[in-house]
Order: sequence, then structure tokens, then C-alpha cells
Amino acid sequence: MTHNFQSLSEFKSDTTRDRKALRTNLRHARRALNPRQQQDAAIALANTLRKHPRVMSARRIALYLPNDGEIDPRIFMAQSQRRGVDFFLPVLHPIHSGQLAFCHYCQDTPMTPNRFGIPEPLFHNRRICASWALDVVLMPLVGFDEMGGRLGMGGGFYDRSFAFTRVRPRLRPTLIGLAHELQKVERLPVEPWDIPLDAVVTDRNIYRTG
Repeated sequence: MTHNFQSLSEFKSDTTRDRKALRTNLRHARRALNPRQQQDAAIALANTLRKHPRVMSARRIALYLPNDGEIDPRIFMAQSQRRGVDFFLPVLHPIHSGQLAFCHYCQDTPMTPNRFGIPEPLFHNRRICASWALDVVLMPLVGFDEMGGRLGMGGGFYDRSFAFTRVRPRLRPTLIGLAHELQKVERLPVEPWDIPLDAVVTDRNIYRTG
């Protein structure tokens, strides 16, 4: 299902107000999904991810724990851990403000809420994987389009963390957004600092953009 949101002039305006209004609408839509719908979406997402060859060949994957109605990647993670994949969660970097570190995660990893109230692993240098050493990054998003545009929560953490890929593209991991199909829009207003995605995977489709 593609949202039109004609009140946003089909997203041709690249203003802060448009992005904020779109973010509000899409967050409301995903939060409106009931627990059964979220569970069904998580199962479907895991099945769809297994069709992506880059995901299936990866051995170091960063992902997230769902929050605010985000589609849940944990079923995929549980299935993949059985075949030896190492997973990493984003952690607010304690030194480089506004950026993320990626900490190894398993079932017994100690967790603590960050300043947004989202659980994250305790930061430990020996458990950190450099951004460029990840094979695949499965990142949350609020909205997406088929050209690789990603609308996040507005903090810019992923964009800053992977800004290095603009000047060092050979070190770029495969960047894949995860979303409910209902988060797809016709065209996103983008900013110069937005890092485009290589693909978006939903509970229904794979959109290859890179």
C-alpha cells in the first residue's frame, strides 16, 4: 500500500515541515498495527530477507530492536544465529556525539536504556565492530521510496555514521532499510546529507535501489 498524502504536495517540497508531517503520519500508521499484525509481519519479513543473496551470505550483520511500531527483525536474527551469523546492535557513541557504534549482541548481552529509553548493549571496545567491517546493516526507517530514499526519526544518527561511504565507497557495507509495506511513499523529500539505501525489504517485497 502506497500512501499519497496529497496535503504534502506529493512530497515535492523539501521543507522541514513536510518531513515532520510525513514522519508523524507514518509513525501513526505503523503504531496502529495490532500485535497479531506485527507478528505476521515479522514472520513475513524473515522469509523475505532469506531471498536476498547479500543478506544470506553476510556473516556480520547490524540490526535493531523494534521500537515505536517498527517491523521486528528478531525472528530473522534467531534463525540466522543458528547458522553462525554474528549480530550487532547500534549504540549511541559515548565519544563521537551524534554517531553510532555497533556492539556485538546475543541473548545474554547486558543491556541498558539509552537517553531515548531504547535498550542497547553496554558499550565495550572489545565488542565493537567498526562500521566499515560490517557486511550488512539492517536499519529501521519511518518512510521509504523506491529510489533508495529513507526517512528516519530525525536524529541523523545513521546518516552521520555512514557518511564515510561517500568518500570511501569500497568500505561501504550493504545498507538495507526494513519496513512495513505501508511505510512506502511515492517520493521522499531528501536532504544533501541523506545516505541512500541499497535496498528496502518489507513484509511483502524487496526493493533494490542501489
